Amino acid sequence: MTADPTHILKTVYGYEAFRGRQAEIVNHVIAGNNAFVLMPTGGGKSLCYQIPALCRPGLGLIVSPLIALMADQVAALKQAGVRAAALNSNLPLEARQAIWKAIGKGALDLLYVSPETLLRPAVVDRLKQVPLSLIAIDEAHCLSQWGHDFRPHYRQLDALVQEFPDTPRMALTATADAPTRAEIIAHLGIAERDSFIAGFDRPNIHYAIEEKDNPRRQLQRFLEKHRDESGIVYCLSKRKTDETAAWLQSEGWNALAYHAGMDREMREANQTRFQREEAVVMVATIAFGMGIDKPDVRFVAHLDLPGSIEAYYQETGRAGRDGLPSEALMLYGFDDIALRRRFIEESEAPDPRKRMEMQKLDTLLGLAETAQCRRQVLLNYFGDHCEPCGNCDTCANPPERFDGSIAVQKALSCIYRTGERFGQAYIVSVLLGAEDERIARFGHDQISTYGIGKEHDQRTWRSILRQMVAHGFVDVDFSGHGGLSISERGAQFLRDKPKLMLRVPRPAAKGRSRRASGSDAASALAPADAELFKALREKRIEIARAQNLPPYVIFHDRTLIEMAAVRPTSRKAMAGISGIGDAKLERYGEAFLDVIVSHG
Repeated sequence: MTADPTHILKTVYGYEAFRGRQAEIVNHVIAGNNAFVLMPTGGGKSLCYQIPALCRPGLGLIVSPLIALMADQVAALKQAGVRAAALNSNLPLEARQAIWKAIGKGALDLLYVSPETLLRPAVVDRLKQVPLSLIAIDEAHCLSQWGHDFRPHYRQLDALVQEFPDTPRMALTATADAPTRAEIIAHLGIAERDSFIAGFDRPNIHYAIEEKDNPRRQLQRFLEKHRDESGIVYCLSKRKTDETAAWLQSEGWNALAYHAGMDREMREANQTRFQREEAVVMVATIAFGMGIDKPDVRFVAHLDLPGSIEAYYQETGRAGRDGLPSEALMLYGFDDIALRRRFIEESEAPDPRKRMEMQKLDTLLGLAETAQCRRQVLLNYFGDHCEPCGNCDTCANPPERFDGSIAVQKALSCIYRTGERFGQAYIVSVLLGAEDERIARFGHDQISTYGIGKEHDQRTWRSILRQMVAHGFVDVDFSGHGGLSISERGAQFLRDKPKLMLRVPRPAAKGRSRRASGSDAASALAPADAELFKALREKRIEIARAQNLPPYVIFHDRTLIEMAAVRPTSRKAMAGISGIGDAKLERYGEAFLDVIVSHG
């Protein structure tokens, strides 16, 4: 007899009701159907496969890309009383044998496995001897050859269709545009009618994008709003990652570095610290992130332009998985745009792939330069829609626009008349008529474009040139010294002279700051309740350290906030708090009740 999913939701996970399309998906899979699930991070995606696996007879098989991610998910499930394990190549033989023994005895509910491990013939043969409740492929976008996170072993998971034809298959992701979605369902043999699109909106995240002015000062100002919180700072290069982490440490931040060039032990140690400590700033390349299941990441900052709008969405989506207010900041500048274009042009990818990557970069630049609501532009890319959100920088402070047609013509003319070999700073100096020895030496104080741009200041001209690169009017020679040359699109602009609206650069911020963080939810508590919340967090850290677990595996902040506001004084009342199932009530109820009573 199939177990009741609502009963499991309450007794195991501690939630009274499903959210959004969760119930629809859960019931669909329990009935034995396949499913493709696209659900934003923090939307409860994992429950969509965990609960059907617990309701249906047999072992639930979960394919997950990273060992660290599997380990944390298994730890959290065990805390909730679910019999779960992860099978991977790092396990000693004895541990692997114990897992297979448990599977043979029917003593395991969920088995997490990497695609590399699962695709071994010996593993497939052993799993064929076991009744499987379902096969769930998490982070399914990794199988897309056109995606930003392609993993070859994921591509081979279509073999599961032949090996386990009668077992319900699920493919789940938080990041997939329409072509990627079509590729996933076709590759895994999932019918279009079995697709569930739960939307892309992350309403708790505040989006802000700034032109680079003084990046370290901009980052410092941003971090000051998150002094006691954890977050991620993304950098493009390993060197910049190390330098930024060292600088933040010198400024008194608990900052760690993470990138592929580090010693593996150090990298894993830093990731563990980030998972298990509070108020840690992880400075990282894009090598860091997919394995992060930390729900209380309060901010994500990009010090450099990401590679695509999908990458931006996925990386910013690591903030606020618990649904509490969080913040995303991206800084970008002239060199970022040119460097990203160079990466694409010099890659060994086939031309169709290069064209697609360039289009995706252009879409991201459109998001950066837009005067519209950021959320509207972001969601529109994925085929989703919303009204102006009121929770992004352009909604809060709409940017001004001006007719930049003449300015762009002047800049292109200046690039041409100086020989298409000088960089941004030099071109700006010529346009402004700067008294410069180098300009005089080259005779550029005698050309017609010398001093014709005095209607704009230096900052505005830098912004204009950056937007020209974003529009594809100008190419940058990185093999030399960053010299600018006119692209075919730029030449077309000079011939046609169309009207072009550009953004007025925002004045550099002066330390004003918005507070958009999870601490807002806690600060809404009455003073006495806020003190209790602090004490509950301290108890959580104490328990987590004793068990060598991340604190959120015990209880999420959202659960502690509700605990502090409601102040339950009995086990029955504690059971009514969201996020407290039977196993956690039994394991931790008394300890947290003692804290509440002592603060009565």
